Amino acid sequence: MAPGTQHIIYVHGLWMSGGEGLLLRYRLAREVGAEVHAFSYSALQHGMDHISARLAEFVAAIDPPNLHFVGHSLGGLVIYSFFERYTSPPGRVVFLATPCVASRAAEQAGQTRFMSALMGRAVSEVLLTPRQRRWRWRFDRPLGIIAGSHSFGVGQFLAGFDEESDGTVAVSETRLPGATAHLVVPVSHAGMLVSARVARETAHFLREGRFSTAAA
Repeated sequence: MAPGTQHIIYVHGLWMSGGEGLLLRYRLAREVGAEVHAFSYSALQHGMDHISARLAEFVAAIDPPNLHFVGHSLGGLVIYSFFERYTSPPGRVVFLATPCVASRAAEQAGQTRFMSALMGRAVSEVLLTPRQRRWRWRFDRPLGIIAGSHSFGVGQFLAGFDEESDGTVAVSETRLPGATAHLVVPVSHAGMLVSARVARETAHFLREGRFSTAAA
């Protein structure tokens, strides 16, 4: 790797593999001028300790001078859990539609044994199990959060949102105290990954530490 090369690790959400973020990764590589790496994990089989350890190994194998992270949905909580346990080179972080403080859709789904099993160990640990956790961004790197406000997704039926949501996660559920900036964009949960505007704003935050438009 050339000295000073920018690196980004993309972390996917629940039931995804990383391939769904191909267009976003392409746009980030082009707009940031970075190498973008997709980290894949199984939230069904493994808990956050195991996933965080694997992410630490993934980071060590890249061995970058600086490193940014982008997490979609549960991927943001994987990144959060990683920072709770490990250190990494300096860089910035963007969460896309991450249920940082709660997930009513997951809580409703978790009330049935089948759906609880389908969501897996990692979701149970961070969203369904009561635990003493400081829900605050307390890590030494800027965090930008992008939330969606186009209510299209199965979570809308599970949670019955009566507020702005992306159909899976409510905007209020993405507002993590301590974040540097928060932006609401009219996209759905899955649409976040193919939105040109989301890609531009993510790239701008990774370059500048702020969004290009007014935060909400």
